[in-house]
Amino acid sequence: MKSNLKKWSLGFSMIMLMLLASPLTALAAEEETAASAKFYGTFWALIPPIVAIALALITKEVYSSLFAGILVGALFYSNFSFEGTVLHIFEGGLISVLTSSYNMGILIFLVILGTMVCLMNRAGGSAAFGRWAGTKIKTRVGAELATIVLGVLIFIDDYFNCLTVGSVMRPVTDKHNVSRAKLAYLIDATAAPVCIIAPISSWAAAVSGFVEGEDGISLFVHAIPYNFYALLTIFMMIAMVFMKVEFGPMGVHETNALKGDIYTTAGRPYANAEDDAKVNPRGKVIDLLIPIISLVICCVIGMIYTGGFFSGTDFVTAFSQSDASVGLVLGSFFALVITIVLYLVRRVMNFRDCMACLPEGFKAMVPAILILSFAWTLKAMTDSLGASDFVYSVVKSSAGGLMNLLPAIIFVIGAVIAFATGTSWGTFGILIPIVVDVFSGTNHELMIISISACMAGAVCGDHCSPISDTTIMASAGAQCDHVNHVTTQLPYALMAAVVSFVTYIIAGFVQTPWIALPAGFVLMFLTLLVVRFKFDTLKM
Repeated sequence: MKSNLKKWSLGFSMIMLMLLASPLTALAAEEETAASAKFYGTFWALIPPIVAIALALITKEVYSSLFAGILVGALFYSNFSFEGTVLHIFEGGLISVLTSSYNMGILIFLVILGTMVCLMNRAGGSAAFGRWAGTKIKTRVGAELATIVLGVLIFIDDYFNCLTVGSVMRPVTDKHNVSRAKLAYLIDATAAPVCIIAPISSWAAAVSGFVEGEDGISLFVHAIPYNFYALLTIFMMIAMVFMKVEFGPMGVHETNALKGDIYTTAGRPYANAEDDAKVNPRGKVIDLLIPIISLVICCVIGMIYTGGFFSGTDFVTAFSQSDASVGLVLGSFFALVITIVLYLVRRVMNFRDCMACLPEGFKAMVPAILILSFAWTLKAMTDSLGASDFVYSVVKSSAGGLMNLLPAIIFVIGAVIAFATGTSWGTFGILIPIVVDVFSGTNHELMIISISACMAGAVCGDHCSPISDTTIMASAGAQCDHVNHVTTQLPYALMAAVVSFVTYIIAGFVQTPWIALPAGFVLMFLTLLVVRFKFDTLKM
């Protein structure tokens, strides 16, 4: 298999080199502006992420697949000019996204979180919590439910959710033989789906900022009962835990986990990290709880600080206009300081050992940082090709005589865009202003349903996409091979997406959540029953 993969990769590389050296280069180098006229605002704008995603699923190798998608996007942008392609990859891509203050803030936040996880492991806090939880949580179901509850409680931000829940619950789920793929799914399914229905979260702030001329927070709150994908995903996740049903690749991973193999595949990131680390006998549960609680409190304070809370702005408004990137960096930094001081005062670690965790935490986050950097660059490629203009034309053309079906159509379009670009927030930014423009001054309830469909579709596509930052964070939090997480989660996300699509069709006609939402729950439960009797592959 590896030899075939190498041959395939070599062949693909040769094809790309031939394209770069072809006569098209000479023809197109004369006028780069022709590239925009030729490819800008067309379906070709979505080809680069499609190439990256397809290659990632075929080759099971993320870095080269993402770079191939970036290369295709740069080729389209420059009209196959060698010089233009290289410049756009770096100047318009990597350098551009890595000099973005927001993106750099997220990377710093990741490094600090990685350092804190390393500190908690070295201090023995994680091991002590695992021992304590072992006396309270007796079953696999209990371990999975505890993961879900913690994920729901940490609704402030999806990045924060993924890494915090992973570091806290990993020792517990490992003890009860829950596969790393299942842990990654539980983390991912309680990250974006929970944040998108939490009025006090960085996601609510982002969504409200895209609704011009309307009360953004009020619309967000009214749209919550219509956010079918998020609500049905949470319902489905809890129901599957109680029903003990798994199917598809996840069933294979869970069956192997019951036999003691929590990884299943050859890709076992961090498998030896915890084995090599000596357990600190002085570590106690407070050595994990205090850092985590400090992190939550400090990050909330950091976010409302950036929103002007301490300058007289009320709490909700401060949260709605906060800068999540800066807030999370500030909060995590002060939480890191508190953690180091705690360990020094308790003498569970000396200062030299604490400082040694800085490079170790950075090293642990390198895979996530690399994937994020490439994923952001790939999004820059699609932006430069006018993907948003193409989507705008598609939605406007669909709005004619299909008003009642428009929420379902918008849900699908949002899912496709988020899957292809790997960003929920970017999808909000494209679709929500279009929806407000289409329904302005007409059917207010249908506008709320359609805005919710935008959010639900964006979360759905983000949930499915291997280049999504939240998906990448969930893999990092669970310390699970990224491709394993994507392939095991995809069937579950698609099942929730199909039920959500049908529910949006119902909502478009009844235009009330109190009929559509119960219908969606019933349909999801019936679907799970069919899956349990026909496709369940978990061997208990």
